[in-house]
Amino acid sequence: MSAGLISVGTTGIRAAQLGLMTAEHNITNANTPGFSRQRIIQTTNAPVGTGAGFVGQGTNVSSIERLYSRTLVNQVNTAQASVGSLEQYYTQIKQIDNLLADANSGLSPALQDFFRGVQSVSSNPSMLAARQSMISSAEALVARFQSMEVRMNELYEGVGVELKSTVDNINAYAQQVAELNQRIVLAQASSPSLPNDLLDQRDQLVNELNNLIGVTARVDSDGSYNIFYGNGQQLVIGNQVSELVVQAASSDITRMVVGVRTPGGVQELPESMLTGGSLSGLLSFRRETLDRSTNDIGRIAATLALTFNAQNELGQDLLGQVVGEGSFASDFFTVSDPQVIANTLNTGTGAVGASLMTPSVSSSGEFYTNLSNSDYRLTRTAAGYTMTRLTDNQAWSDPSLATLSTTVSASEGFDFSLVSGAINVGDSFTLMPTKFAARNIAVGATVASDPRLIAAAMPLRTASDAVNSGNAQISAGATQVGFSAASIPVGGLTITYASGSGEFTIAPASAGFSVTAGGTTTAYAAGAPFAYSASTGATITLAGMNFSISGTPNNGDAFTVTRNQSGVSDGRNALALGKLQTQNTVAGGTANYQVAYARLVSDVGNKTREIQVTGQAQSSLLKQAQNARDSLSGVNLDEEAANLLRYQQAYQASAKALDIGNKLFDVILALRS
Repeated sequence: MSAGLISVGTTGIRAAQLGLMTAEHNITNANTPGFSRQRIIQTTNAPVGTGAGFVGQGTNVSSIERLYSRTLVNQVNTAQASVGSLEQYYTQIKQIDNLLADANSGLSPALQDFFRGVQSVSSNPSMLAARQSMISSAEALVARFQSMEVRMNELYEGVGVELKSTVDNINAYAQQVAELNQRIVLAQASSPSLPNDLLDQRDQLVNELNNLIGVTARVDSDGSYNIFYGNGQQLVIGNQVSELVVQAASSDITRMVVGVRTPGGVQELPESMLTGGSLSGLLSFRRETLDRSTNDIGRIAATLALTFNAQNELGQDLLGQVVGEGSFASDFFTVSDPQVIANTLNTGTGAVGASLMTPSVSSSGEFYTNLSNSDYRLTRTAAGYTMTRLTDNQAWSDPSLATLSTTVSASEGFDFSLVSGAINVGDSFTLMPTKFAARNIAVGATVASDPRLIAAAMPLRTASDAVNSGNAQISAGATQVGFSAASIPVGGLTITYASGSGEFTIAPASAGFSVTAGGTTTAYAAGAPFAYSASTGATITLAGMNFSISGTPNNGDAFTVTRNQSGVSDGRNALALGKLQTQNTVAGGTANYQVAYARLVSDVGNKTREIQVTGQAQSSLLKQAQNARDSLSGVNLDEEAANLLRYQQAYQASAKALDIGNKLFDVILALRS
């Protein structure tokens, strides 16, 4: 009997001891990330049958159980992947938001200062000080464009560095998961019990991985985890790891991308395959915000240069020169052509070049460009060539590269051509019309060195004949696209009215022209007379010039159009240059420079707020998921303190039973003696 008491008491002591150790283990790991609380599972030992019935033989601890729910853990991992992505996105986009919205470092103040300088020249065209001030403000505007591009470039470099760091961490965590897989498989093979602490460590690593990249874990039959990302790409299989790599993209060597190392080399991964985690946040930020912002700033810079140059080319400088004469400076600003990068995997020898198109002219005579805020990809296919706009995948195709260029240039504002070599099927090129425009915009060296070359005046001057007897008047006139030094012949043009026919005649008959009257435009051959009505007046467009006649002329009344000799006090073209500030010059004639910039600031600000609010919501969901997990797996110190007391009492009670058995055994020994 005493022997039975001793053996039963011993099992109770052992069970209580394991209970105490488990409770202590829980307490000491209460703050360990990913730890799941444990508890002992007690069962009774097999009883011994006697004539009086079955006598119990105490207890044993069948296992130490981990309080764990895969469903709750998966919810935490999914929420963690979303939070990791949004936090990284917000960290990056906030930098652009601060840059664009800053009243001192933004673009708007510099644009306003520049056009104030233009307006000053229009008011005082003969003053060299006003012209020099305009050039200085232009150089300040150029510096602002360049500084913003430098900051954008720093963000690109920062994304590349972050990508490398993130991928290195992903590989490190993946390797640790693979090592734990091996240890867990060996532990489970040598014991029927689960290695709870190793399982917790592995689950915590998977959680850390989800903060970096969205992954899913599937348990293999041997207890190891298989980790997948994207739409089923392998990251960890058993104890094998598929290493991720950061390298320059084959389509654009200036752009860092993520690939996976294979026996055949590194294979680039589509960004759409890398979802969740900070890796996805970095890629989404670069694709959705950084690319667009850089291109938008470049588009404003390129449009400013193209439209300002186009209007400047229609003027006359302080030396009396017009386009094509002497040292006339056609380009007030200079800007680079689109950059074209050949795919490193191309098999052909072809080289493609691109150039920005001259601005279009609206029906009201205003300049604008069709440049977008996108990059493009030109691909050679079996059927010909395809150009794809990367922001929305709008595509144009044609068997002929030249025809395709004509089609694209009409809507996108740039053209392209084969410069040399041959393009093979499958070859591709990345075209960046505006990405580097802000970096490369500059004030033309010629005009910067000589303020007199600013074309502030209009090259033509109109006048009514002193002997005219009617009340008809001619407008001051203006130049337009197509004007050149030869547009006005030596001695000028004379427009004479004949009352008998009711027609005007232009002499000398140097070129064809058109007349707009009453909303109808009619083309005429050189020297042809055109009918005139005082009720509608007439606007004549001739050789890159236009002027209007209004009122009632008498027979023989004449008007002249001559070169603007000694027009040093004429600021009409400077006034036209100043009007560009408020004209819709950007995005196909839908916005002016400052509105286009304001749209960018607004869009980035709205996106920043969207990411911030969405991130806060996801953080709340993550907190809820963690609380749900912790309600099951987390350590409650009060509960564990109660468990310590419970197992302590069980230990003491079992020890007391053991003491009683020992005393009874001593009594038996005393009786025998």
